Amino acid sequence: MNKVAVITGGGGGIGRAAAIALSEAGFSVVVAGRTQSTLDETVESLSGRGLAVTCDVSNESQVDHLFSTTVSEFGRVDFLFNNAGIAAPAVPVDELDIEHWHSIVNINLTGAFLCARAAFRQMRKQGYGRIVNNGSVSATTPRLFSAPYTSTKHAISGLTKSLALDGRRYGICCGQIDLGNISSSMGDAMAHGVLQADGSTLEEPVISVKPVCDALVYMAELPTDVNILNINVMANGMPFVGRG
Repeated sequence: MNKVAVITGGGGGIGRAAAIALSEAGFSVVVAGRTQSTLDETVESLSGRGLAVTCDVSNESQVDHLFSTTVSEFGRVDFLFNNAGIAAPAVPVDELDIEHWHSIVNINLTGAFLCARAAFRQMRKQGYGRIVNNGSVSATTPRLFSAPYTSTKHAISGLTKSLALDGRRYGICCGQIDLGNISSSMGDAMAHGVLQADGSTLEEPVISVKPVCDALVYMAELPTDVNILNINVMANGMPFVGRG
C-alpha cells in the first residue's frame, strides 16, 4: 500500500516540486493551499494518486478538515511536509505594520503548529508517522530587516524539537529542512540582488529545487526508528555563515 503524504503550500514552488517528487517515489499526495486552481495544477502533474484540498493553515477548522479528508480518502497520514509560509516587507522593524507581523506569525508559526497537531493526532492513533518542517536558514541566521520571518523560523526550530521529543513514545519522528536560496517565488529574487548586512545589494547564487526534493524524499523514506532532526540545503556560494 502506498504511503500518504500531506504537503502544505502545495500550489507551486517548493511545495509543488516536493509533491511531484514524493508522487514519483510512490506516495499518494494531498496538497493543501488557499487557491484551488493552482492545487489542481499540482495534482494534474503527479504520477500517482493525488488530492487537492483548499486550506488556510492559520484556520483551525480548515486544517482539521484537511486531515479528516485525507484520512477519509486514503486511510492514514504517513508524512507531513509543513511547507506553507510567507514573508514580510524588508523594512526596519520600527516601520513594520502590526498587521504584517500578525500575518507572518499566523501562517508561518500558528499554521505550522495547527498542521503538526492534526498530523500528530492521526499519527498517534496509527503508532507511526513523520513530520518535516520547512525551517529556512533564517531559523538560525537572520537577514537584515527580517524580524517577523526570522522570529517565526526560529520558533519552528523549537516546534520541531518539541515534536521530536513528544513523538518518541508514539513512533512519530519530526525533523526540519532549512533551505537557502532555492529557485522558487521567494528564492528567485535573490538572484536579482538582495540587501546585505553592510547595506549593499548583491546578487546571490540560487540552486534548483531538485536537491531539496532529493533530501525530502530521503527523509520521508527513512525507517520509522530513524530521524534526521535537521538538514540544510543551500547554494554553496550564498552568504550564510555569519551572513558574509
